Amino acid sequence: MTQKCVHPDPTPAAESPGTTAPPPKADMSSRTADGRLLSHSVRALRNRDFALFWSGALVSNTGNWLSNLTVPYVLFQLTGSALWTGLASLAQFAPQMLLTPLAGTLADRLDRRRFLVLTQVLMALAALGLWATWMFIAQPRSDAYALLALVAVSGVLQGLNLPSWQAFVNDLVPRTDLRSAITLNSVQFNASRSLGPAIAGAILAAFGPSVAFAVNAGSFVFVIIALLAVRLRLARPARRPRKETGFLPALAYVRREPGIMMAIGISFLIGVLANPILQFSVIFAETVFRVGPVSLGLLNASFGLGSVLAAPLIAGSVWRRASITRVGLLMQGGGLLTFALAPNVYVAMAALLVMGAGFLASISCAITALQMIVTEAFRGRVIAVRIMIYSASFPIGALIQTALADQLGPRPVVSVAGALLIATGLLVTWGRPARALARLDDDNGDAV
Repeated sequence: MTQKCVHPDPTPAAESPGTTAPPPKADMSSRTADGRLLSHSVRALRNRDFALFWSGALVSNTGNWLSNLTVPYVLFQLTGSALWTGLASLAQFAPQMLLTPLAGTLADRLDRRRFLVLTQVLMALAALGLWATWMFIAQPRSDAYALLALVAVSGVLQGLNLPSWQAFVNDLVPRTDLRSAITLNSVQFNASRSLGPAIAGAILAAFGPSVAFAVNAGSFVFVIIALLAVRLRLARPARRPRKETGFLPALAYVRREPGIMMAIGISFLIGVLANPILQFSVIFAETVFRVGPVSLGLLNASFGLGSVLAAPLIAGSVWRRASITRVGLLMQGGGLLTFALAPNVYVAMAALLVMGAGFLASISCAITALQMIVTEAFRGRVIAVRIMIYSASFPIGALIQTALADQLGPRPVVSVAGALLIATGLLVTWGRPARALARLDDDNGDAV
């Protein structure tokens, strides 16, 4: 992603040292600014506790993405149906959508670290269940249903875990480092999205699904150790009256904040149109490009790699969040459309590289906007609102697109999804939609 793809903030503070500086000093200033950009993008890692949390999460999420690719791969091998890969998404994300109101309330009332340790231990046990199911259940059709059931159990635990997980980042860094921390949190997620599928492809080709499931279960040890080792920067907030801690007040608060509404809307759109790429990477690898699990892993690794490469520009950027989001939508749409029409797997990898960069740009800006706008009293519950709606978008998009792919073929379906993302990116460039998108740059949160 190059700088010409985004629009800089037209009013940056102290962008140049003076108006009379000769050209050589301007060049030096540019190089210094580039250095500051990279330094600012990783500044949250200077905080010991965030660095521990980030490292443990990177290992654990790498194992999680290893499993996320293995499950639809195995289901497609067992059933030969694209719809079954969509059902896996439904089993994973429907419980998250239903449980996040409760989880958001718990995130604002309970000790977040202790709650995260508990949910991570239970998620590790669910991952062990996936391994045991694959190892010891013999009938292929029974395998498919049993796998869906275990994925649903993991979805329940993830739904309880996610609001506390995202709110926990705010407990580890000062507000001046929050944008860097949020983006780095997205980076570790997408770095794991790059590493996990690449490792999954190699393991599936060499050892089979049982080893892939076992590695995922073992990866939870790292994040549990990290959670036990961190020291929190913030004390837990004082307990509030019950009427102030319910979910309905949080919904009312969200409706009053147009920036948060826009962040949630962008997340939903990406979930419906772009996120089914995980399922379609399996379908395209099997039926369009006719490649094995190694190439399948590299396809998904390309998406994650694009996110990682874009991270320094986003985390340390002076550009407005609205501008970055707009470009991110166009990049996702262009990458998805190119993937749909790709003549071979190599062009598809390049397309997913671009798409991954656009995904990180849009999603990280949406999450950052929400965290910067929300007041601390509602943080966990407002994050839960976003997760609930974003989680709903996964099965909606996956089920609709995979069902259509069974009828029409995968290329036309993915092409339309890419075209719709491009159209959205163009729509929010002018007029009232552009002014609505600009509310992502609001900053009304508590200076905690």
